[in-house]
Amino acid sequence: MFTIHHVALSVSNMKKSCEFYALFGFKVAYSWESENKELQISHLKLGETFLELFCFKEHQEAPKSSKELMTDLPRLGVKHFGLKVKSIHETKQFMLDNGYKEEIEIIRGKTEVDYFFIKDPDGILLEFIQDDRGL
Repeated sequence: MFTIHHVALSVSNMKKSCEFYALFGFKVAYSWESENKELQISHLKLGETFLELFCFKEHQEAPKSSKELMTDLPRLGVKHFGLKVKSIHETKQFMLDNGYKEEIEIIRGKTEVDYFFIKDPDGILLEFIQDDRGL
């Protein structure tokens, strides 16, 4: 009866964010800009799911606690979204090959999956997860 349609993020630079998410296969399916250029909206599509990006000319920075996993998780609200991958090690190498500069640590989670987090151009947490549990 239900499927996930989209995840929404607010970003500071639409072009930069679209280029970043294109690395993972997201393609711009729809874009809109207000007449006064105060707001841009883009729908990036991956499979049947959309990533909806909002870019306000006058935006507010996220709190510092949202920039690190261990300070963000206890705070109520949406945390991050995850992209499932076949090989966590190949994905780490892909990130390094594409110029990602921050340290990437692959972790075996309490839920018995392997994962790592990176940050997008605005510091928004993005998880890559190899889930072979067959759930």
